[in-house]
Amino acid sequence: MGNVKILDKEFELFIPYEKIRSVIEKMAEEMNRDLVGKNPLFLCVLNGAFMFAAEIFKRVSLLDAEISFVKLASYDGTSSTGKVKELIGLNEDLSGRTVVVLEDIIDTGITIENTIQQIQARNAKDVYVATLLLKPDALVKEVKIDYTGLEIPNDFIVGYGLDYDGRGRNLIDIYKVVD
Repeated sequence: MGNVKILDKEFELFIPYEKIRSVIEKMAEEMNRDLVGKNPLFLCVLNGAFMFAAEIFKRVSLLDAEISFVKLASYDGTSSTGKVKELIGLNEDLSGRTVVVLEDIIDTGITIENTIQQIQARNAKDVYVATLLLKPDALVKEVKIDYTGLEIPNDFIVGYGLDYDGRGRNLIDIYKVVD
């Protein structure tokens, strides 16, 4: 697909699905190797990471793996608010568990830092972070990321679960805003 228009903005193709799929397959292979015998709980950060989480989880061959979801919000339009709101919380007992946080994108690092702190406060044994996309130039927090799909520039993007005011999540490819 060429350019797409969402609300008042135009977006151009940035990362085709085949590249996304290839990156996810590689990440899942690493997880299958690293998490053997750890009884991991995969924690999908909604809304954006739902497509990424589904693809990763389908490829995880660990029979003791579980998945759960938390809904957080830190964006308004095209920019981060700098504050994290928990809209749906975590109900699982994390004591002694290995938790793998699945994020669609890490830009400022504020949301993932907050999430890691909440998980550690619930006495998780280990916390791993997996993100499909990382914007190193946007980071304002220093966070350890265990699995990174792709590093990208600090452009606003949509598709593959990422949105612009709730729209565009259903696009299978990833698009960046046209200046």
